[in-house]
Amino acid sequence: MDFKSIIRDIPDFPQQGIIFRDITPLLAHRDGLTAIIQDFKTKFAELNIGEIDCIVGIESRGFILGAALAMSLGCSFVPVRKPKKLPSAVFRVEYSLEYGTDTLEMHQDAIAAGERVIIIDDVIATGGTAAATAKLIQQAGAELIGYGFLIELDFLNGRKALPEVPIVSLVNY
Repeated sequence: MDFKSIIRDIPDFPQQGIIFRDITPLLAHRDGLTAIIQDFKTKFAELNIGEIDCIVGIESRGFILGAALAMSLGCSFVPVRKPKKLPSAVFRVEYSLEYGTDTLEMHQDAIAAGERVIIIDDVIATGGTAAATAKLIQQAGAELIGYGFLIELDFLNGRKALPEVPIVSLVNY
């Protein structure tokens, strides 16, 4: 499936000069989500990274992709959320944005030490959110074995902010 032909470009959103890559038409396509998940499975299998114990999805579109991938792989799914959204004890990491900081959280009992984890999100831009999520995985004592992104914005060089693990991107701009 040609994902790029279905992803909608929204100019000047959320601010002037930005082109937002809207994946909702792809998710709404009858075969869209199935094709995305199959492509992720194929590409991770080609990397020979071994058993995957857990998929971690980053709020919010990473929940959609990550949960579907976890179900397809027969492994667990763990959400990483913005602050004060999770009801139990959390690991927390604060990270830098272009102007200020943000915080992500993950339940402390969500991933066992030693589990092999892949982080999934819809887009990698500068890599800050994905790198912060890796720190949550580290706090849990788990092993990060890869990342998966539906879209990679190559011109922002987000890969440089990430740990040295395999990165799968299905669409590049």
